[in-house]
Amino acid sequence: MVNLDNFIKGRGAQFNTANKFIRQSTDFESVDGIDIWEDINPKTELIAVQSNSLVNKVTSPDVGMYYSANPYQGCEHGCIYCYARNSFEYWGYSAGLDFETKILYKENAPDLLRKFLMNKNWDPVPISFSGNTDCYQPVERKLEITRKMIEVCAEFNQPIGIITKNAGVLRDIDLLSEMAKKRLVRVILSITSLDENLRGKMEPRTSTGLQRLKALEKLANAGISVGVMVAPIIPGLNDNEMHNILKSVADAGATTAGYTFVRLNGVIHDLFKDWLFKVFPERADKVWHLIESGHGGQVNDSRFGTRMKGEGPIAEMVKQQFKKYTASFGLNQEIYSLDCTLFQRPGEQLSLF
Repeated sequence: MVNLDNFIKGRGAQFNTANKFIRQSTDFESVDGIDIWEDINPKTELIAVQSNSLVNKVTSPDVGMYYSANPYQGCEHGCIYCYARNSFEYWGYSAGLDFETKILYKENAPDLLRKFLMNKNWDPVPISFSGNTDCYQPVERKLEITRKMIEVCAEFNQPIGIITKNAGVLRDIDLLSEMAKKRLVRVILSITSLDENLRGKMEPRTSTGLQRLKALEKLANAGISVGVMVAPIIPGLNDNEMHNILKSVADAGATTAGYTFVRLNGVIHDLFKDWLFKVFPERADKVWHLIESGHGGQVNDSRFGTRMKGEGPIAEMVKQQFKKYTASFGLNQEIYSLDCTLFQRPGEQLSLF
């Protein structure tokens, strides 16, 4: 039985990895060689930033989006497998505990979005919220930056896609339902596990799986197009849940589903391995080798086309199961497209041609 007495509850990462962009760092040790911890469970720190840009072009062919807009850097959800951890090093922080305890928020995000949409060179295509970190992470309840961004998009009839692990998206159902009437919004709920024991350790500050299912149902009943991402699939941990998750989301009103095969890029390798062997020591070796089997003997693959789905017998089995279950439950039967023809800048007349 694993001893989690020193496990930092409510956090995914259990330490700070070194930042590859910082060559020198300092640590404090007491004179007798015993480390002094001021706070065993570090509290979340909110850091305001004035950014110069918000909307970024997405060049990866694997993620299914054109542009993304991220009002937050760092994410309190603390998902141990999150690929976005690596990008946090660009801000001078660690991808480990820093990523989930130091949340940078772009105070001027709504203004930046408005400025971007007012640019005459903008040829409207959908913009995805949460292409990097979750736009509905816990701090959004207080700051409401995402809501203000949605209000801007509604004013311009700018189509958006939202992907989140947080049932907090329901707060904005009034705005989203109005946009949905014009086919201007689509919401994707990411559901990795319905096992609360696993969810609570793997993505500790996310909404529960049940809460996400209820949110999905409420969104669908409000006329909002909803889908689900079962991501990532981690063989030996949550791959056995695919059937139940896909059936549950179909019953709740989802029309589409997608998945990714876990990959541990950059320092996520060290963070996930540390977490895995602490939390599931009895099957850690097996899980690790199963992940390696999906990436040609490695736990990461940076190649477009294979990095998100994996390859080899285990990855192929996951692919076939996903294909079977989505067909059985009537998912992915139709392509839902957002309407980009209604885009209109304030003060301009909508073209009839």
